[in-house]
Amino acid sequence: MLLIIDDDIAIQTSLSLLFRRESFVVRVADGPFEAREVLAEETPELILLDMNFSVETSGEDGLRLLRTIREQVPSVPVILITGWGSIELAVAGMKAGANDFITKPWQNDYLVQAVRTALTLAGGHSGEPASVGRRQLAGQFDAIVGEDPALLDILTTIGRVAPTDAPVLITGESGTGKELIAEAVHKNSRRKRQPFVKVNLGGISATLFDSELFGHVRGAFTDAKTDRTGRFELANKGSIFLDEIGDLDPASQVKLLRVLQDRTFEPLGSSKSRTVDVRVICATNRNLEDMVANGTFREDLFYRINLITVRLPALRERPADIPRLVNFFIGNLKTLYARPDLAVSREALNWLKEQPLPGNIRQLKNVVERAVLLSPGNEIAVADLEKHLVPGPAPAASNALLTLEAMEYQLIVRAMAQHQNRISRVARALGITRFALYRRLEKYGIAYEAGE
Repeated sequence: MLLIIDDDIAIQTSLSLLFRRESFVVRVADGPFEAREVLAEETPELILLDMNFSVETSGEDGLRLLRTIREQVPSVPVILITGWGSIELAVAGMKAGANDFITKPWQNDYLVQAVRTALTLAGGHSGEPASVGRRQLAGQFDAIVGEDPALLDILTTIGRVAPTDAPVLITGESGTGKELIAEAVHKNSRRKRQPFVKVNLGGISATLFDSELFGHVRGAFTDAKTDRTGRFELANKGSIFLDEIGDLDPASQVKLLRVLQDRTFEPLGSSKSRTVDVRVICATNRNLEDMVANGTFREDLFYRINLITVRLPALRERPADIPRLVNFFIGNLKTLYARPDLAVSREALNWLKEQPLPGNIRQLKNVVERAVLLSPGNEIAVADLEKHLVPGPAPAASNALLTLEAMEYQLIVRAMAQHQNRISRVARALGITRFALYRRLEKYGIAYEAGE
């Protein structure tokens, strides 16, 4: 049973017809008193709760009712319905335990989708599988390598979440594989045959944000000689991966929140709105909670993107997976470089497990590939790896001092990751010339694929 709590008879009727047509059993309550009566009689599968029952209370009655619901039926998903001008109220409701929020006027398809997603995540009505383990995922996405319990928990979460349209936020240090996890979510979703569009928000300036994300029409600005399709429109019916979302400036955050909330946008220079249906997957190496606390990241946007959060462990947190990753890389490199007898010694594998590897999986792959290219024999030894791996930072709990070379190495690795290997941008960020950067990349054995 789906319980609709709203004092507007037009909204009651509209929502009742919509969900009965979707084969839901529906009950309606006019306000807090009637809602408590229904909850005393039976437990609904999900509750749609309007937050404003009167102008005078400014949503306080809705918040009070939400707290009562959370005390009485803590496991029942609650989706809030509020106006765009009451987003702050919706955020307060999310803090009080709501699962999601929808703004008026809503799109029927999107609302039904949100309800089914909430029910699936709660193990309810939709019929989607509640959990899929490592074995089921492996055949569909073999690039995720490892058997660490934390990684297996992540894969189980992906298996449960992927069939829904729940927005996913992937966090973790640079080089931990956030893009691979985003691809796994898409490839195990119902949208897997539709586009998967990747957007590096850290590489898009505020002036280009509208054109890149939403497109533009001819004549929108001086150099707009033709129409351009934006990334959201390219991802329609599929998934969009918004990497480095923590790098967005405040104005762009507002624009992004609009399209995530309303599923509509206007190309730059156009007055016509377009509707888009996308699954949103975000990633960042920043702490968004801290950014919300210090006012650099919008709280309402944070709650919109993190219905499900996946934190990827650093490689130093799962050292037992390092030999598996190395052997996976070697298996690919044997074919790539026509070295079928290539292997890595046990001593080398054990040595790698003891290294901090601040660049995580990306750094490990670069070190192994460089050793493959330059090692004279078919067995890679510790000595073959040492020359390509400048000591990284000490573990977080240590107060050991770093050498100047180690600090320079870290700065370059982080800058390369932040700017997606775009040499000009990395050099500019570090305050050195491109030639000087190339020399340091060679010196420290930092292999990379040139960015766009």
